[in-house]
Amino acid sequence: MDQYEAFPFLRNLEENWKDVLEELDNLLYNEAASSVSLFEPWHEKEIYEGDWDVYGLYAFGKKVKNNCERCPKTTALVESIPGMVTAGFSGLAPGTHIKPHVGYTGEVLRCHLGLIVPSPLPDYDRRATGCLTAQTCGLRVGDNLYYWAPGEAFVFDDTIEHEAYNWGNRTRFVLLIDFKKEVPQPESDGMKLLDKPTKGLLDGLGSTTGGSFQLPFLSSKRIRDKLKKSSQ
Repeated sequence: MDQYEAFPFLRNLEENWKDVLEELDNLLYNEAASSVSLFEPWHEKEIYEGDWDVYGLYAFGKKVKNNCERCPKTTALVESIPGMVTAGFSGLAPGTHIKPHVGYTGEVLRCHLGLIVPSPLPDYDRRATGCLTAQTCGLRVGDNLYYWAPGEAFVFDDTIEHEAYNWGNRTRFVLLIDFKKEVPQPESDGMKLLDKPTKGLLDGLGSTTGGSFQLPFLSSKRIRDKLKKSSQ
């Protein structure tokens, strides 16, 4: 059984990923325009080096009302997932490494929906990172390596030792969701997942392959500030 059969909600996430990306874009724009930080540093600072910022929608089953109101489409998507307990945006700035660690409970599984996946920083020194040089930006779970792609989702068990890294040229963003293992998932309808054009979708952060979905802010001030900070 593949992940789409085991977790049919992945189809819904992938089919609606552009709505999620657009709401993320709005958050970043409003954050810079108001000079008020909407994202917060991940609280376990001892497990990472660099900048790991999050924007919570649900935390351990508790709804973060104001944050959800800013992202109604994303909120509706995560609320449709059976057993969802935690959800929000997760951003890894260039040069950030989340060190090997294990999750807080064996009662949940974790899902990532890729939103922004950066290109390499040619001058970044990766000689000391061992096996993590395989790709610009990725996640190791046990002996398995995962690589994010815009509009693609996957599930993993975060009680297995894992680490993440971003050696790219801009902040990596995903939608992060934790859901309970014991909650039954609806049966898959057996339909084949439609192929989606993902190669080059966010090159230059301009528009998608179809040219109709604009990203007005993601290459602007906040991202440039992150890049400047990471190079200092």
